[in-house]
Amino acid sequence: MLDFAYCRRTAYYFGQDCERDVGLHIKKYGGTRVLLVYGCGSCVRSGLLERVRQSLDEQGIFHIDHGGIRPNPPAVQVYELIDLIRGHAIDFVLAVGGGSVIDSAKAAAVGAFCSGDFFDKYFIKGEPPVKALPVGVVLTVPGSGSESSDKAVVEKEVNGLNLKLALQSLMIVPCFSVMNPRLTVSLSEYQTGCGIVDMLTHVMERYFSNTTEVAVTDRLCEGLMQSIVELAPRVLRDPQNYDARANLMLAAAYAHNDSCGVGREQDWASHRLEHQLSALLGTAHGAGMAVIMPAWMEYVLPHDPMRFAQFASRVFGVPIDFTDPTRTALHGIRTLRTFFAQLNMPLNFADLGIGQEVIPKLIEMLQATSSSEGHFVRLSSHDCENIYRNAATYKPRRGITVKPEWGEGLQQGKVSA
Repeated sequence: MLDFAYCRRTAYYFGQDCERDVGLHIKKYGGTRVLLVYGCGSCVRSGLLERVRQSLDEQGIFHIDHGGIRPNPPAVQVYELIDLIRGHAIDFVLAVGGGSVIDSAKAAAVGAFCSGDFFDKYFIKGEPPVKALPVGVVLTVPGSGSESSDKAVVEKEVNGLNLKLALQSLMIVPCFSVMNPRLTVSLSEYQTGCGIVDMLTHVMERYFSNTTEVAVTDRLCEGLMQSIVELAPRVLRDPQNYDARANLMLAAAYAHNDSCGVGREQDWASHRLEHQLSALLGTAHGAGMAVIMPAWMEYVLPHDPMRFAQFASRVFGVPIDFTDPTRTALHGIRTLRTFFAQLNMPLNFADLGIGQEVIPKLIEMLQATSSSEGHFVRLSSHDCENIYRNAATYKPRRGITVKPEWGEGLQQGKVSA
């Protein structure tokens, strides 16, 4: 196990109607002038935004709104938020929404104190922020884990390339997250599926590690992944199931607050490869990860077949063939793809509506900020190109359909793609 320092300051306020106390929480953290950031209108239509405003008014907290934050948040909208912060002496940023809204709020919270271009300084050059406004969250779309993570992802066109890059800093960890599972029952099947893939792959990026003697975090990772796999079919069968929604919401937070990643090397190559897809095409991040992650797994599998066999066994119940762990590992990857198919997620480039012709542009986007990717296996540009080609050319087995009973079959390792 590696040495580590771990601190997450996020307070979770979890349960039905908990958004009605958001004004009290902001006051507790010293907020008096709030920038309320939200997305493209669902929180308005549901009445959530009005309840949040009312809570702020009850505490006598000044607030201004900025809505319309788009998926795969563009830097241009962050600049608008920074101008509002500076122009109205804002001392607290409140994000009401999912990952894109939260990431935009985080970027603005540090960008407001940046003397130059926040994207160039923090996202491209990787300089650490030294000051940030406090950020709070009212979560409506679980999956990104941004409600308690130290990361934010923003995209911007630079020299003709649309770059989607991440900032990692403890400065941007939200001080609280208000999490009402009832707010998520109206999510579409597609939004739910994308969130499930996102939270699962956040754990996988930590799980596939070269660090030895990490039994505790291995089991934390495996327990989270098992829970996500078991909960997914319950939500598909009954989208109004409050308890299943609640458990998925909690799983998403733990998947990305790094509690299961301490003391171990983490990879993140698959996320970097997918970010280029969503930057180029506007693809939902979870949908892109369903295509990229299994292709990455197949490509790097020879590096440590037993790690992948352990994943197959402990997450999907596939019996380990100790004479040929690669066979078990491949079974696990097939079962993972079947699970993604169960969520009606894309499995290859064709499902995303693209072909191999985009691969040179994707590689150019990767090379704009890094010469190699990942840590489990250090990937050259040639390796990344091969993974993209694997993702492009994968041919699903015919007849894969959504079957509610697959939840039980997956747990027992009886389903394969």
